[in-house]
Amino acid sequence: MTDSYTPPRVWTWDKASGGPFANINRPIAGATHDRELPVGQHPFQLYSLATPNGQKAAIMLEELLAAGHKGAEYDAWLIRINEGDQFSSGFVAVNPNSKIPALMDHSVSPPRRVFESGAILLYLAEKFGAFLPADPAKRTEALSWLFWQMGAGPLLGGGFGHFFVYAPEKYEYPINRYTMEAKRQLDVLNRHLAEHEYMAGDEYGIADIAIWPWYGGVILGRNYEGAAEFLDAGSYEHVNRWAKQIDARPAVKRGRMVNKATGPLEEQLHERHDASDFETRTQDKLEQPS
Repeated sequence: MTDSYTPPRVWTWDKASGGPFANINRPIAGATHDRELPVGQHPFQLYSLATPNGQKAAIMLEELLAAGHKGAEYDAWLIRINEGDQFSSGFVAVNPNSKIPALMDHSVSPPRRVFESGAILLYLAEKFGAFLPADPAKRTEALSWLFWQMGAGPLLGGGFGHFFVYAPEKYEYPINRYTMEAKRQLDVLNRHLAEHEYMAGDEYGIADIAIWPWYGGVILGRNYEGAAEFLDAGSYEHVNRWAKQIDARPAVKRGRMVNKATGPLEEQLHERHDASDFETRTQDKLEQPS
Protein backbone atom coordinates (compact mmCIF):
# COMPACT_ATOMS: atom_id res chain seq x y z
CA MET A 1 0.00 0.00 0.00
CA THR A 2 1.34 3.44 -0.93
CA ASP A 3 1.66 6.29 1.52
CA SER A 4 -1.38 8.52 1.76
CA TYR A 5 -1.10 11.93 0.11
CA THR A 6 -1.82 14.99 2.24
CA PRO A 7 -2.71 18.02 0.10
CA PRO A 8 -0.88 21.25 1.01
CA ARG A 9 -2.86 24.28 2.16
CA VAL A 10 -2.02 26.06 -1.11
CA TRP A 11 -1.15 24.02 -4.21
CA THR A 12 1.87 25.16 -6.24
CA TRP A 13 3.07 24.04 -9.65
CA ASP A 14 6.56 22.77 -8.95
CA LYS A 15 6.91 19.71 -11.18
CA ALA A 16 5.55 18.18 -14.35
CA SER A 17 2.50 15.97 -13.97
CA GLY A 18 0.34 13.92 -16.29
CA GLY A 19 2.40 11.08 -17.70
CA PRO A 20 2.86 11.39 -21.50
CA PHE A 21 1.02 14.73 -21.44
CA ALA A 22 3.16 16.28 -18.73
CA ASN A 23 4.96 18.57 -21.18
CA ILE A 24 1.71 20.33 -22.15
CA ASN A 25 -0.12 20.35 -18.82
CA ARG A 26 0.04 23.68 -17.05
CA PRO A 27 -2.18 25.63 -14.63
CA ILE A 28 -2.32 28.83 -16.71
CA ALA A 29 -4.00 29.80 -19.96
CA GLY A 30 -2.87 31.92 -22.91
CA ALA A 31 -0.36 31.62 -25.72
CA THR A 32 3.18 30.36 -25.27
CA HIS A 33 4.45 31.42 -28.69
CA ASP A 34 3.51 33.53 -31.70
CA ARG A 35 2.30 31.66 -34.76
CA GLU A 36 -0.53 32.45 -37.14
CA LEU A 37 -2.87 29.72 -38.27
CA PRO A 38 -2.98 28.80 -41.96
CA VAL A 39 -6.13 29.64 -43.93
CA GLY A 40 -7.24 27.71 -47.00
CA GLN A 41 -9.74 28.49 -49.74
CA HIS A 42 -12.93 27.01 -48.31
CA PRO A 43 -15.65 28.61 -46.13
CA PHE A 44 -14.72 26.57 -43.06
CA GLN A 45 -11.29 26.21 -41.53
CA LEU A 46 -10.95 23.35 -39.07
CA TYR A 47 -7.98 23.19 -36.70
CA SER A 48 -7.94 19.81 -35.04
CA LEU A 49 -6.51 16.40 -34.27
CA ALA A 50 -8.41 13.11 -34.63
CA THR A 51 -9.01 12.48 -30.95
CA PRO A 52 -12.61 11.56 -30.07
CA ASN A 53 -13.45 15.26 -29.67
CA GLY A 54 -11.66 16.17 -32.88
CA GLN A 55 -13.44 13.48 -34.88
CA LYS A 56 -16.83 15.04 -34.14
CA ALA A 57 -16.27 18.18 -36.21
CA ALA A 58 -14.73 16.36 -39.19
CA ILE A 59 -17.49 13.74 -39.22
CA MET A 60 -20.13 16.46 -39.13
CA LEU A 61 -18.57 18.34 -42.03
CA GLU A 62 -18.22 15.14 -44.07
CA GLU A 63 -21.84 14.22 -43.33
CA LEU A 64 -23.01 17.66 -44.45
CA LEU A 65 -21.08 17.35 -47.71
CA ALA A 66 -22.45 13.84 -48.26
CA ALA A 67 -25.96 15.23 -47.76
CA GLY A 68 -25.37 17.77 -50.54
CA HIS A 69 -24.54 20.88 -48.52
CA LYS A 70 -21.77 22.28 -50.72
CA GLY A 71 -21.37 25.29 -48.45
CA ALA A 72 -19.83 22.99 -45.86
CA GLU A 73 -16.57 22.63 -47.81
CA TYR A 74 -13.61 22.93 -45.50
CA ASP A 75 -9.88 22.85 -45.00
CA ALA A 76 -8.62 20.81 -42.06
CA TRP A 77 -5.28 21.67 -40.49
CA LEU A 78 -3.39 19.39 -38.12
CA ILE A 79 -2.89 20.62 -34.56
CA ARG A 80 -0.32 18.46 -32.78
CA ILE A 81 -1.38 18.85 -29.17
CA ASN A 82 1.53 16.79 -27.86
CA GLU A 83 3.84 19.44 -29.34
CA GLY A 84 1.88 22.40 -27.98
CA ASP A 85 0.39 23.72 -31.25
CA GLN A 86 -2.79 24.59 -29.34
CA PHE A 87 -0.86 27.22 -27.39
CA SER A 88 0.09 29.30 -30.43
CA SER A 89 -1.21 32.84 -30.56
CA GLY A 90 -3.24 32.00 -33.65
CA PHE A 91 -4.96 29.02 -32.07
CA VAL A 92 -5.63 30.82 -28.79
CA ALA A 93 -7.34 33.57 -30.79
CA VAL A 94 -9.76 30.94 -32.15
CA ASN A 95 -10.13 29.03 -28.89
CA PRO A 96 -9.00 30.76 -25.69
CA ASN A 97 -9.34 27.40 -23.94
CA SER A 98 -6.56 25.90 -26.11
CA LYS A 99 -8.44 22.69 -26.87
CA ILE A 100 -9.21 21.03 -30.20
CA PRO A 101 -11.28 21.21 -32.30
CA ALA A 102 -11.62 24.86 -33.25
CA LEU A 103 -13.47 26.19 -36.28
CA MET A 104 -13.49 29.44 -38.23
CA ASP A 105 -16.48 30.27 -40.42
CA HIS A 106 -15.28 32.49 -43.27
CA SER A 107 -18.67 32.46 -44.99
CA VAL A 108 -19.66 35.39 -42.76
CA SER A 109 -18.04 38.79 -42.32
CA PRO A 110 -16.18 39.20 -40.11
CA PRO A 111 -15.18 35.53 -39.86
CA ARG A 112 -16.72 33.84 -36.84
CA ARG A 113 -14.93 31.55 -34.43
CA VAL A 114 -16.62 28.49 -32.91
CA PHE A 115 -14.97 26.43 -30.21
CA GLU A 116 -15.94 23.44 -28.06
CA SER A 117 -16.97 20.36 -30.04
CA GLY A 118 -20.62 20.42 -28.95
CA ALA A 119 -20.94 24.07 -29.92
CA ILE A 120 -19.43 23.32 -33.34
CA LEU A 121 -21.93 20.51 -33.96
CA LEU A 122 -24.87 22.66 -32.92
CA TYR A 123 -23.62 25.66 -34.93
CA LEU A 124 -23.27 23.62 -38.12
CA ALA A 125 -26.59 21.83 -37.61
CA GLU A 126 -28.43 25.12 -37.23
CA LYS A 127 -26.55 26.81 -40.06
CA PHE A 128 -27.42 24.08 -42.57
CA GLY A 129 -30.68 22.86 -41.08
CA ALA A 130 -29.38 19.31 -40.94
CA PHE A 131 -28.77 16.49 -38.45
CA LEU A 132 -30.94 18.14 -35.81
CA PRO A 133 -34.65 17.20 -35.77
CA ALA A 134 -37.15 19.94 -36.60
CA ASP A 135 -39.80 18.41 -34.35
CA PRO A 136 -39.54 20.21 -30.96
CA ALA A 137 -39.75 17.04 -28.89
CA LYS A 138 -37.09 15.22 -30.95
CA ARG A 139 -34.90 18.34 -31.03
CA THR A 140 -35.03 18.57 -27.25
CA GLU A 141 -34.11 14.88 -26.96
CA ALA A 142 -31.17 15.36 -29.33
CA LEU A 143 -29.86 18.35 -27.39
CA SER A 144 -30.27 16.53 -24.08
CA TRP A 145 -28.07 13.70 -25.33
CA LEU A 146 -25.60 16.13 -26.91
CA PHE A 147 -25.08 17.83 -23.58
CA TRP A 148 -25.06 14.48 -21.79
CA GLN A 149 -21.93 13.67 -23.76
CA MET A 150 -20.36 17.01 -22.91
CA GLY A 151 -20.71 16.21 -19.22
CA ALA A 152 -20.08 12.47 -19.35
CA GLY A 153 -17.12 12.43 -21.75
CA PRO A 154 -14.53 13.87 -19.35
CA LEU A 155 -15.29 11.09 -16.87
CA LEU A 156 -14.66 8.50 -19.58
CA GLY A 157 -11.57 10.19 -21.03
CA GLY A 158 -9.92 12.24 -18.32
CA GLY A 159 -11.13 9.79 -15.69
CA PHE A 160 -11.18 6.19 -16.87
CA GLY A 161 -8.94 6.62 -19.93
CA HIS A 162 -6.31 8.57 -18.05
CA PHE A 163 -5.96 6.31 -15.04
CA PHE A 164 -6.34 3.07 -17.01
CA VAL A 165 -3.87 3.93 -19.79
CA TYR A 166 -1.96 7.18 -19.40
CA ALA A 167 -1.27 7.70 -15.70
CA PRO A 168 2.43 7.15 -14.93
CA GLU A 169 1.44 4.88 -12.01
CA LYS A 170 -1.57 2.58 -11.68
CA TYR A 171 -3.66 2.85 -8.53
CA GLU A 172 -6.64 0.67 -7.69
CA TYR A 173 -8.91 3.36 -6.28
CA PRO A 174 -9.09 5.76 -9.29
CA ILE A 175 -9.25 2.87 -11.78
CA ASN A 176 -12.11 1.25 -9.86
CA ARG A 177 -13.85 4.58 -9.40
CA TYR A 178 -13.81 5.56 -13.06
CA THR A 179 -14.37 2.02 -14.36
CA MET A 180 -17.59 1.93 -12.38
CA GLU A 181 -18.64 5.24 -13.94
CA ALA A 182 -17.65 4.19 -17.47
CA LYS A 183 -19.70 1.01 -17.16
CA ARG A 184 -22.63 2.95 -15.74
CA GLN A 185 -22.52 5.30 -18.74
CA LEU A 186 -22.40 2.36 -21.15
CA ASP A 187 -25.42 0.90 -19.37
CA VAL A 188 -27.26 4.22 -19.74
CA LEU A 189 -26.61 4.09 -23.48
CA ASN A 190 -27.46 0.40 -23.75
CA ARG A 191 -30.83 0.81 -22.08
CA HIS A 192 -31.68 3.80 -24.27
CA LEU A 193 -30.56 2.20 -27.52
CA ALA A 194 -32.56 -0.93 -26.74
CA GLU A 195 -35.62 1.17 -27.54
CA HIS A 196 -34.26 3.64 -30.10
CA GLU A 197 -32.30 3.25 -33.34
CA TYR A 198 -30.36 6.44 -32.73
CA MET A 199 -29.87 8.70 -29.76
CA ALA A 200 -32.75 11.04 -30.63
CA GLY A 201 -35.04 8.29 -31.87
CA ASP A 202 -35.27 7.28 -35.51
CA GLU A 203 -33.09 10.12 -36.88
CA TYR A 204 -29.29 10.05 -37.01
CA GLY A 205 -27.89 13.39 -35.92
CA ILE A 206 -25.50 15.46 -33.85
CA ALA A 207 -26.13 13.53 -30.65
CA ASP A 208 -24.87 10.36 -32.36
CA ILE A 209 -21.95 12.25 -33.89
CA ALA A 210 -20.96 13.56 -30.45
CA ILE A 211 -21.30 10.29 -28.56
CA TRP A 212 -20.00 7.77 -31.11
CA PRO A 213 -16.29 8.76 -31.21
CA TRP A 214 -16.07 8.26 -27.44
CA TYR A 215 -18.30 5.31 -26.65
CA GLY A 216 -18.31 3.72 -30.09
CA GLY A 217 -14.53 3.97 -29.98
CA VAL A 218 -14.44 2.03 -26.71
CA ILE A 219 -16.93 -0.59 -27.93
CA LEU A 220 -15.00 -1.09 -31.18
CA GLY A 221 -11.67 -1.40 -29.35
CA ARG A 222 -10.16 1.83 -30.67
CA ASN A 223 -10.02 3.93 -27.52
CA TYR A 224 -7.70 3.05 -24.64
CA GLU A 225 -5.83 -0.16 -25.41
CA GLY A 226 -7.33 -3.08 -23.54
CA ALA A 227 -10.39 -1.13 -22.45
CA ALA A 228 -12.94 -3.07 -24.51
CA GLU A 229 -12.02 -6.33 -22.78
CA PHE A 230 -11.60 -4.71 -19.37
CA LEU A 231 -15.06 -3.12 -19.57
CA ASP A 232 -16.65 -6.26 -21.07
CA ALA A 233 -17.76 -4.11 -24.01
CA GLY A 234 -19.32 -7.04 -25.82
CA SER A 235 -22.01 -7.32 -23.16
CA TYR A 236 -23.59 -4.02 -24.22
CA GLU A 237 -25.61 -5.50 -27.07
CA HIS A 238 -27.47 -2.41 -28.20
CA VAL A 239 -24.47 -0.08 -27.99
CA ASN A 240 -22.60 -2.57 -30.18
CA ARG A 241 -25.38 -2.54 -32.77
CA TRP A 242 -25.44 1.26 -32.83
CA ALA A 243 -21.63 1.60 -32.87
CA LYS A 244 -21.25 -0.74 -35.85
CA GLN A 245 -24.14 0.89 -37.69
CA ILE A 246 -22.54 4.33 -37.47
CA ASP A 247 -19.05 2.98 -38.16
CA ALA A 248 -20.30 1.75 -41.55
CA ARG A 249 -21.32 5.22 -42.73
CA PRO A 250 -18.95 6.47 -45.51
CA ALA A 251 -18.84 10.02 -44.11
CA VAL A 252 -17.89 8.67 -40.69
CA LYS A 253 -15.09 6.62 -42.22
CA ARG A 254 -13.75 9.75 -43.91
CA GLY A 255 -14.20 11.95 -40.85
CA ARG A 256 -12.20 9.55 -38.70
CA MET A 257 -9.23 9.93 -41.04
CA VAL A 258 -9.13 13.74 -41.03
CA ASN A 259 -6.23 15.13 -38.97
CA LYS A 260 -5.28 11.62 -37.89
CA ALA A 261 -1.54 11.39 -37.27
CA THR A 262 -1.19 8.00 -35.58
CA GLY A 263 -1.97 4.41 -36.43
CA PRO A 264 -1.84 2.72 -39.84
CA LEU A 265 -0.89 5.12 -42.64
CA GLU A 266 -3.91 4.09 -44.69
CA GLU A 267 -6.12 5.55 -41.95
CA GLN A 268 -4.30 8.90 -41.78
CA LEU A 269 -5.00 12.16 -43.56
CA HIS A 270 -3.01 14.86 -41.81
CA GLU A 271 -4.63 17.70 -43.76
CA ARG A 272 -7.81 17.78 -45.79
CA HIS A 273 -8.35 20.41 -48.48
CA ASP A 274 -10.49 18.59 -51.04
CA ALA A 275 -12.65 15.48 -51.20
CA SER A 276 -10.11 13.95 -53.58
CA ASP A 277 -7.52 13.94 -50.79
CA PHE A 278 -9.05 10.73 -49.47
CA GLU A 279 -8.31 8.94 -52.74
CA THR A 280 -5.07 10.62 -53.80
CA ARG A 281 -3.18 10.66 -50.52
CA THR A 282 0.57 10.52 -50.97
CA GLN A 283 3.38 10.27 -48.48
CA ASP A 284 4.15 13.99 -48.77
CA LYS A 285 0.65 14.73 -47.48
CA LEU A 286 1.35 12.57 -44.46
CA GLU A 287 4.55 14.31 -43.50
CA GLN A 288 4.46 16.87 -40.75
CA PRO A 289 3.92 20.38 -42.14
CA SER A 290 6.86 22.71 -41.71
